[in-house]
Amino acid sequence: MSVFIVALGLLLAAEGLLYALAPDFMKRMAARLLGTERDQLRQSGIIAATLGAILIYIAARFMR
Repeated sequence: MSVFIVALGLLLAAEGLLYALAPDFMKRMAARLLGTERDQLRQSGIIAATLGAILIYIAARFMR
């Protein structure tokens, strides 16, 4: 459970930095998302979640 909390904290910190350092870029990306097909967004989300889970597993299993 602690790995999940650390991962969530890192996600929030990274996203917060993006909004703080490049707000105009983030607004453009959000506007671009509105024009993206639902299936493409869903597929990208599944890929990102899978890669994230693999990275968390690798970190927990091999980097002690």
